[in-house]
Amino acid sequence: MKTIYFAGGCFWGTQRFFDQFEGVLSTETGYANGPEDEITYKEVCSDSGHAETVKVVFDEDRISVSELLEYYFMIIDPLSLNKQGEDEGVQYRTGVYYEDESLLPEIEAGFSKEQAKYASPMAVELLPLKNFCPAEEYHQKYLVKNPAGYCHIAPWLLDLKKH
Repeated sequence: MKTIYFAGGCFWGTQRFFDQFEGVLSTETGYANGPEDEITYKEVCSDSGHAETVKVVFDEDRISVSELLEYYFMIIDPLSLNKQGEDEGVQYRTGVYYEDESLLPEIEAGFSKEQAKYASPMAVELLPLKNFCPAEEYHQKYLVKNPAGYCHIAPWLLDLKKH
C-alpha cells in the first residue's frame, strides 16, 4: 500500500472521484500543508493556509501513481491559481503532496507530461506533505451522503468507470 495526497479544489468531489477506481483502497478528506497540525474547517475557511486535500491509499499493484495523476489532471484546471470551479481562496489551491520519496520520480514524470500541454506554467504545487489533519466527519464521503451537493467536477467524471 502507498499513500498520496491530492488537493483539487473542494475536497468533496475529489474524494468522490478517487473512490471509484479499482486499486484505491481508501480516501479521507482533510487539510494539508498549512502552518498548524490541528485545524478546523472554520479556521481553514478563514485563510489558515491549509489546502482542502484528499488522502488516497492505493495498491500500487492495481493502480499506479501515473494513472492516479492522469485522473487527477482530468478534474482540475492546472493553470488556475487558488480557484477551482466556483471555489476561490488558498484552501482551494491545487497540489500533490507525498510522504514517500520513492513516489517522486513517477510524480515528476506525470507533472512533466501534463506541463507539456501548456505554454504557461501550471499552478499545481508538488511538495512533501508537511501535515495532514483529517476533516470533520460530516465532510467524509459528503457527496455520497448528499448526492445533490455542490461539486466543481463534471458529474459524468464521478462515474468515469461507467463510460
